[in-house]
Amino acid sequence: MRLLKTLLAGYLALSTAVLPARAEIISVSVTAPQDVREVPVSVLIPKDYKAIEPRVAGEITRGQTEPAEGGQTRLTFIAHDLKAGEKHTFLVETRILGDAVELFQQKNGNVEFLVNGKLLTRYDVTTGPTKPYFYPLNVPGGSQIVRHWPVETPGGETTDHPHHRGLWFTHGKVNGVDFWLEKGNVGKTIHTGYEQIVSGPVYGLMRAKTDWVKPDGKKIAEDVREMRVYNVSGGALMDFSVTIKAVGGPVVWGDTKEGTFALRLADSMRAAVEKGKIAEGHILNSTGLKDAATWGKAAAWCDYYGPVDGKIVGVAIFDDPKNPRHPTTWHVRDYGLFAVNPFGLHDFDKKNAAGSGDLTVPEGQSITFRYRLFLHAGTTQEANVAAVWQSFSAPPVALIQ
Repeated sequence: MRLLKTLLAGYLALSTAVLPARAEIISVSVTAPQDVREVPVSVLIPKDYKAIEPRVAGEITRGQTEPAEGGQTRLTFIAHDLKAGEKHTFLVETRILGDAVELFQQKNGNVEFLVNGKLLTRYDVTTGPTKPYFYPLNVPGGSQIVRHWPVETPGGETTDHPHHRGLWFTHGKVNGVDFWLEKGNVGKTIHTGYEQIVSGPVYGLMRAKTDWVKPDGKKIAEDVREMRVYNVSGGALMDFSVTIKAVGGPVVWGDTKEGTFALRLADSMRAAVEKGKIAEGHILNSTGLKDAATWGKAAAWCDYYGPVDGKIVGVAIFDDPKNPRHPTTWHVRDYGLFAVNPFGLHDFDKKNAAGSGDLTVPEGQSITFRYRLFLHAGTTQEANVAAVWQSFSAPPVALIQ
């Protein structure tokens, strides 16, 4: 059945020149502050909007809608080939059939993300002893960018830090409890269910719920985490956001380097020679710092690239400008750990007072973090990571015509 759906989606993607009956086409003008190759763009459609026949002819672009605040509808599509300052009109079709990004919930509760029929990642809620995580994580072309161990054991890989599983979100000191490690007197982030699992022509969306539980069984926080995966041609774009609410008292995010939004990259991408492993990878951040010098430093984005299966690939993480303590600090290691951590200020720089990175969320209140991952081919420069960051931090302005 899955193969049939995938083949049908591919057929329909090639057949968009023939529009479905009673198609709704919305004219959207887009202006970018800088050149953009392709970027997800969203615009709110008023609840009283009436679609009319567009006054200009042009290419039909796939769009996807979802409910938004105030009874409005949010329309999202991929804008492409924009020149700085120029206005471009996109004709966005909202009823084209076929899902380019498909999400499948397995019987055990895990969720697979497929882009144009190929597995990008899986949200695993069953095998992590203390946390849910994303594994594998595949770059365009199919190569896995994260270390297999300890999820799989193909051999020949490093076996340090068994809590480094794929891509995950936890922290090493929350109300004094270690949620980062997996053994000992540690806390757990426990998957409690899904709010949404959506497939679509432009993006796929998973919204999951998680409880933060101390070793004594007391829940101190609950979160809603969301992963959006976009159908783009120049790599893979993944938007991760998480909103954590303090319950049963305040939540203190402690000053420690052990956190927070992290992935462990393939050994072949490491930027340091260690235990006989060849160093062919590199790290570069938005301030121009490289390799080991990036650890603990503040930057708007960071990129880690190196060889996998004989090809240079990489992943960049963008810190949303609206995030607390933007630009964030980075727990990025030249042996392959790649983590965003806005809390470890004293651990990163002993000139800062102990505990200066602590952040308290009062009981009943929430804190939100948003990040974009850009999985790409080539080096930082070849993938034009800085330009992709610009289109994320200062997105094009879209207006319904």
